[in-house]
Amino acid sequence: MYKNDMMEKEEIFSKVLRAGRRTYFFDVRATKAEDYYLTITESKKFTNDDGSFHYKKHKIYIYKEDFAEFKDILAEMTDYI
Repeated sequence: MYKNDMMEKEEIFSKVLRAGRRTYFFDVRATKAEDYYLTITESKKFTNDDGSFHYKKHKIYIYKEDFAEFKDILAEMTDYI
């Protein structure tokens, strides 16, 4: 029960973006010291030859002290594209 309480406390706000075989999860979380940070998880579905499937996940963590620069670079890259 304690572990579930910690998981609920840790997630503050979430959004999901479904994009074909990929799903992106944006989660605001909190450290034990109540500092917020962002995790972005990419989950991609793969189908095996036998019809079964599995997911591969990649996660990045972005901490609040890096938000401004991360946002600026992301905007620059998306504007370029």
